[in-house]
Parts: sequence; structure tokens; C-alpha cells
Amino acid sequence: MVSKESNLRLVVIGLMMAILMAAMDNTIVATAMGTIVAELGGLDKFVWVTSAYMVTVMAGMPIFGKLSDMYGRKRFFLLGLAVFLLGSILCGTAQSIVQLSIYRAIQGIGGGALMPIAFTIIFDIFPPERRGKMTGLLGAVFGASSVFGPLLGAYITEYISWHWIFYVNVPLGLVSMILILVAYKESPEYKEQKIDWWGAVTLVVAVVSLMFALELGGKEYAWDSAQIIGLFAAFAVFFLIFIYAETKASDPIISFWMFKRRLFAASQVIAFLYGATFVILTVFIPIFVQAVYGGPATNAGLVLTPMMLGSVAGSAIGGVFQTKFRFRSLMAVSIIVYFSGMVLLSTLTPDTARWLVTVYMILVGFGVGFSFSLLPTASVHNMEPRYRGSANSTNSFFRSLGMTLGVTIFGSIQNKVFTDKLAEAFKSMQGAPGAPGMNLAHIEDPRAIFEASQRAKIPPMILDKIVDALSASITYTFLLALIPVVLSAIAIALMGNSKVETTKPSS
Repeated sequence: MVSKESNLRLVVIGLMMAILMAAMDNTIVATAMGTIVAELGGLDKFVWVTSAYMVTVMAGMPIFGKLSDMYGRKRFFLLGLAVFLLGSILCGTAQSIVQLSIYRAIQGIGGGALMPIAFTIIFDIFPPERRGKMTGLLGAVFGASSVFGPLLGAYITEYISWHWIFYVNVPLGLVSMILILVAYKESPEYKEQKIDWWGAVTLVVAVVSLMFALELGGKEYAWDSAQIIGLFAAFAVFFLIFIYAETKASDPIISFWMFKRRLFAASQVIAFLYGATFVILTVFIPIFVQAVYGGPATNAGLVLTPMMLGSVAGSAIGGVFQTKFRFRSLMAVSIIVYFSGMVLLSTLTPDTARWLVTVYMILVGFGVGFSFSLLPTASVHNMEPRYRGSANSTNSFFRSLGMTLGVTIFGSIQNKVFTDKLAEAFKSMQGAPGAPGMNLAHIEDPRAIFEASQRAKIPPMILDKIVDALSASITYTFLLALIPVVLSAIAIALMGNSKVETTKPSS
């Protein structure tokens, strides 16, 4: 155990830096993707840059979590950090989209180790009465990453070079590595177990198949094409084999007995549903703001700051009060505030005042922030140290899976609604007086409204139709997102009466 308070602080700082770096990576890259494609080409392959990273992160989480239970946290956290930094350096040197995608997969392998093991280390080195505050800090960093990523990505891409969105990880990662290496004194209380190779292989293949099916379906290939159907079939087959393998393994990667615990099972469901809804806010609110209010991408990213501040506050409050109230009671506050904010966001129109958007985002950020600190704690509640890594990585896995499915499913819905409403609006304008200069280019490339120079060239009547259609499609998506939010409320009701039990320090 880490004994000195100064060492504890250094470990926490090192963990926070690593989590910020890994969690921010996808959002910072997304902001620069247009510039990257313009320089490297490969517009038809740019989706692989994101999917390659997400696939390896998701597949690696439960595997690294289990390995940290078997052989210790420190070595696998440092290994993950080293692989992540190697991938970052390689990404900065990429000469093509294909190269960049391969290097992002390497980066993702390391990223899969960082977040789940970081939270588990907190549970190992702090007593119950202090874990809440610490997990609140780490959860706040996770929430803040969704805002700082786009802002930092936009700034670096515009004023330095897109290569530095990857190189910026190096100094952060090296400092984190030194702090953990020097300050983290690990307790050798780990029991060597048998590696579940069948579980590892089948899980990776199942996750990869599902991710590619969702990423490519409706884009590269039709949903009913042989390629997409084949990928979904592969996912189903290997997922069933994975479940069978886990029931037979002596030390499975994901221990299904954990799901017999009501608090653990409910926490995984909530993490999945919260991830599926929160991610669409980070994607669609900047689009709404930039399209409706105009301005450069950095302004659109800046408008997310209130949501970040709300999530930081929610995470901190959830962490501090988890020793005083039941998990269910605190998550009840979370869902009430989150649901209210989502309802308000579903009422947005082009006429909504900017300050109201800010208020709505503070609400949803505050509501979802509780989950960043409470759900990891709930997942490892009353778990023996040898199972904490697996339990925590399972929670991170379900949140990431929810985010992936959420952004894919709701993104497809928003795109379909937007296209339909836009086509309907332009059809009604055909031959109408006062619509000069209207042509199909405005329908086929509505992205022009995001660029100030191109936006100014669009006739006002046409611009209004595009903005109205985009606004309506986004708010309709927010309205549908209330379905998983309501399901989250049901899962919260099933969490039981557990709360963090504090222990008095021995003299």
C-alpha cells in the first residue's frame, strides 16, 4: 500500500493525467478529421481512424482488467501507457489514412488498459471513506475530456498542425508514467490465475465484428448487404461462444457471477444507457449551435463548457456524498436532473435563446456527472481485491459500448430525419416566388452552413430551410433519447439499499 500522503497525491495526479489523455483522444481527433483527410486523402476510409481506436479500446478493457487482477495493476497500467504513447508517436508520423488507422489501433490497445485500471488503483490505495472524493476527481476529468478535446483539437489544428494532436500526448504520458513508476508502491496481494484465452479471443472477434458492422452499415455497405449481415452473424456466433467459454473457464475474463449481485448488474445497465445518451449530446449540441447561431468550430466547442462544468460538479458531489447516502438515492437525483435537462433540450428551436441552451446543458451535465464517480464505486462495492480490476473494466466496457451503439443508432436516426425533412422542405419550395438560386447542391451538401464563407453564399430562404430541418432532426433525436433515460430510471430503482461502508483507521 502507498503509505505517504505525498505519494498518494502524486499517484492521483498521474492517474488523472492518463485518464484525461485517453478519454480526450477520440474527441480531439474528430475535430481535426477534416484537415487530416484534406492532407492525407482517403475520404472513403476515414471512418477507420475512429473505429480502429474504439474497437481495440473496447476489446482491451476487460482483458487488461482481468490481467491486472492476476499479475498486478502497476505493470499493466505502465504497459498500457507505453503502448498508448508509442501509438501516439506513430500516428503523428502517418503518411496515409490506412497507416493512421493502423497506428490508432495500436494506440487503442494501450488506451484499453488506462481508464479501468486507473479507477481500480484508487480503490486499492484509498480506504472507503476517501474513495468517493478520489473517484469524483477522476470522474470529473472523464467528463471534462468531452469538452476540452474538441476545443484543444480545433486550436492545435488551426494554429499548429494536426500532427500535434497526437504528439501532445507524449509529455502528458511521460509525466504520468514517471509519477506512477516512482510514487505507486503496489501491495503484492494478487493471486496468479489461469488466462482465459478462449474468452479473450472470442470477445475480441465479437466486438470487432459488431463495431465494423455498425460503422460500415448504411455508409460503405447497405444494411442488408452480405458484408453487413455477415458481420452481424459473426458477432452473434462469437458472442455465444464467448458466453459458453466464460461459463466453463476457471478464471473467466468477465465473471458472470458478478451479475448475480443486484448493485453490480444495475450499475452496468446504467453505465450502458448513460453512455448511449450522453455521447449524442457531445456530438449534436455543437452541430446545433454552429448551424443555428453560426460561427467557427471553436465557438461550437466552447458552448459545451457549461456541460463540462456541470458534469464536474455532479461527479464531485456524487463522490463526496456516497459515504452518506445510498447509491440508489444519489442516482435518483442524477436521473431526475438528467431527464429534466434532456426534455428541455428536446424543445430547442432556431429561436431558442443562447443562454437557455447554456442552462439546459448545465442541467444534463450535472445529472450525468454523478455516474462518473458513483458507478465505478458501485461496481466494485464489496468486491475482493482480486476481482476489482475485472469489475471496474466491465463497467468501463459497458459505458464505451453504450457510447458506440448510441452514436451509431441515434446518428443514423438523425441523418434520416434530417434528409427527409430537408427534401420535404425543398419540395414545397419548388416554383415558389422568392427562392432564386435554389439548386440541388444545397440539398446534397448542407455542410456549407458550417463554414462562414459558404454560409454567406446561400440564399436566406434556403438557409432557413436547412437550419430548420437540422434543428428539427436533432431535437427529435434528443426526444427519442429519453427512452434509454427512462430505462435508466428503472435500473436505478433496482440498485438496492447498498452504500459505501466506511471503516475507522486503525491506530
